[in-house]
Amino acid sequence: MTQSQKTVRDTEKAIRFIKETFPHKLSDALNLERISAPLFVTADSGLNDNLNGVERVVSFDIKNLGGVTAEVVQSLAKWKRWALGQYGFLPGEGLYTDMNAIRRDDDVDFTHSIYVDQWDWEKVITRGDRNEAYLKDTVVKIVGAVKAMNDALDEIGEKHTEISPDVHFVTTQQLEDMYPDKTPREREQIVTKQYKTVFIMQIGDLLKSGSKHDGRAPDYDDWSLNGDIFIYHEALDYGLEISSMGIRVDKAALLSQLTKAKCEDRKNLPFHRALINETLPLTMGGGIGQSRLCMLLLQKRHIGEVQASLWPDEMREECAQNGIILL
Repeated sequence: MTQSQKTVRDTEKAIRFIKETFPHKLSDALNLERISAPLFVTADSGLNDNLNGVERVVSFDIKNLGGVTAEVVQSLAKWKRWALGQYGFLPGEGLYTDMNAIRRDDDVDFTHSIYVDQWDWEKVITRGDRNEAYLKDTVVKIVGAVKAMNDALDEIGEKHTEISPDVHFVTTQQLEDMYPDKTPREREQIVTKQYKTVFIMQIGDLLKSGSKHDGRAPDYDDWSLNGDIFIYHEALDYGLEISSMGIRVDKAALLSQLTKAKCEDRKNLPFHRALINETLPLTMGGGIGQSRLCMLLLQKRHIGEVQASLWPDEMREECAQNGIILL
């Protein structure tokens, strides 16, 4: 299915429709309600996402708080779990919010920007839900919400692609065993091009080769119960990651992963103390890229076509030569 020629204003209308409609599809699928979330947190709270541990956060001091240092969030993975406990959410109930972040050290390309916009979601689960079957069931529901959004675009004459609701599940170790001579990124592309909708599981721990498929902070996802959703982008012939998610660490997983990551000093931060003392609820959650989803559903060839950000001059020139208008 090819993309018709659209003006920037046409594209903006379609983006607005997706951003207004998809949260309702997602909240219906997972029993979520919208709440407000912070753009920044204090540096000493332990609530910011450390990502791979090497990215520089955007920080600033606050005059009226005596010079306290605040950090622009890199994600809301920890804050959402804290909020579920503070607001009294019960098992089976959850929240979603609009997350905006600045990741100054990300390498920008056609799918990556230093500006990150996501629908972040989190829900309370029971101890009995901490298993692979529950994780997979949730993934199927999220993909169902994406397909429902695509069908809604069809109703207004803006459908540009097909979304397969059939999810192929595979672990990072299975991918390494099948394609030992390929890089993790190459493995992701091979499996997504073959199966169209894929959930790649168990990200963060060492593989048998001694390397990692990808980095994950040790203090939010349980590395044995997490993964990324990839969906095939026809116009680019590319497997596009639209979500990173997982069942969150309990006390045992947290202590184990902090040790593996050599981050045991974090145990003294407020968030981590609450986890160790088991005063926070058991949860699962993730983020769904707003610009990534728009890029997929509208079959845009560069993420800059659906979000306003900063790009190198040579990238802007190359896009212009190929008829790609960056916002």
